[in-house]
Amino acid sequence: MMKLEAVAEMLGVGVPVLRFLVCFLASIPCSWLWRYVPSPTARHFYAAVTGALLSYFSFGAASNVYFAALMLVSYTSMLVSRRYCGIITFVISFAFLITCHVMYMSGDKWRQGGIDSTGAMMVLTLKVTSAAINYQDGLIKDEDSLRHAQKQYRLKELPSPIAFTGYCLNCGTHLVGPVFEIKDYMEWTEDKGLWSPTAAMPPPSPYKFAMVAVFKGFLFMGICMYLMAHVPTQQLYEPEYLTWGLWHRIAYQYLCAFTLRWKYYFAWSLSEASMIISGFGFSGWTKALPSEEPQPKWTRAKNVDILRVELPRSAVELPHHWNIHVGIWLRHYVYERLTKKGEKPGFMQLLAAQVTSAVWHGLYPGYILFFVNTAFMITGARALYRWQKSLPEKAALARRVVILVNMIYAILVANLTCIAFLVLHFDDTIAAFRSVYYIGTVVPVLVTILGSVSKLPRGETKPRVKKEE
Repeated sequence: MMKLEAVAEMLGVGVPVLRFLVCFLASIPCSWLWRYVPSPTARHFYAAVTGALLSYFSFGAASNVYFAALMLVSYTSMLVSRRYCGIITFVISFAFLITCHVMYMSGDKWRQGGIDSTGAMMVLTLKVTSAAINYQDGLIKDEDSLRHAQKQYRLKELPSPIAFTGYCLNCGTHLVGPVFEIKDYMEWTEDKGLWSPTAAMPPPSPYKFAMVAVFKGFLFMGICMYLMAHVPTQQLYEPEYLTWGLWHRIAYQYLCAFTLRWKYYFAWSLSEASMIISGFGFSGWTKALPSEEPQPKWTRAKNVDILRVELPRSAVELPHHWNIHVGIWLRHYVYERLTKKGEKPGFMQLLAAQVTSAVWHGLYPGYILFFVNTAFMITGARALYRWQKSLPEKAALARRVVILVNMIYAILVANLTCIAFLVLHFDDTIAAFRSVYYIGTVVPVLVTILGSVSKLPRGETKPRVKKEE
């Protein structure tokens, strides 16, 4: 029987990465077997045990100790101090995650093609934090003061320890996500809501949709391996790179960012397959037209819209289509909660959400520079959209030009800024930015400034028709 070392060498990866990939693939049959577990309590137990076993074989016994510490902090805070459990869990879990990032030097390990448990810990941090915040929200009596997400996900009662553990370690999403809400997990496990077998339109068979997701995952893995062999990031550090012309350097940075994304497309597609085959990925029925037959939606399992990421109409769209569920978490638990009800969120709320995302990834300068840049990128895209809307409707050509500019702006800035996410260290990031004359930073900052100082004329509006009494 071929040893792991030989297989890893044949595939061109390290043994830890191969071990992780085997466990990651094993999460699909583990999620399928969940369908045959008879009762909610048994399902919670199954989710907890399979998740812990996959962690053990992926990262070793120490990983489960760290995961248990995070879960213990969150659950204890909910038991002891419901009024402040969300704040306590947020602060302690993020501090613990940052400590592990520093201890493992996770960014360097990932950049060198390695793996560690901090990726799964990042997912777990968001899970335990959202659960504690939602339980804290359960104390709020004034319904009118709650936002839509708070009303939808707040917890009136404390989940049992086994239910909470099953939620945290559920094998289908534990290793790479996506993040989801504990209330949805409880309804799925207990065959309630969307997942009720007695509903007017119960969930359909997931197998066809799961197979499509698996096929996409392996296709994306092949594309990723091909691109990584032909577009090495190390080329950015070679003296030859600086001898290229500006457009050549811009094109190569774009290709490096493009290559990086396929690794995530691969991982999220297989995670999507795992969620779908368990049934948890189901999110209801939809009709394109009233006359058509309803079609099942699997958006709960979807974590990226590749076409919208590669060809965005605006940079504002990117957080809605990339790492979708983390974007939703940031919106619900940072962006909206820093905004007073009745007021519109502004640049500071956006910056806070982006900095939180940077810290969540790790304390590398590249992460901070990338996410701060994206805050300006999104603000600049909003300015471009305002200019587009200020044009009169009869100026159709001018509107199309602004739409095209917005699209080129999003592609250019996002990909040049993404290099910081790849190289991580401050000197390397600045060198990469300098090689393209800081276009990814200067352009959005200038557009943001122009958008804030320019007074735009209002576009044409349709005259109001007085309603007859």
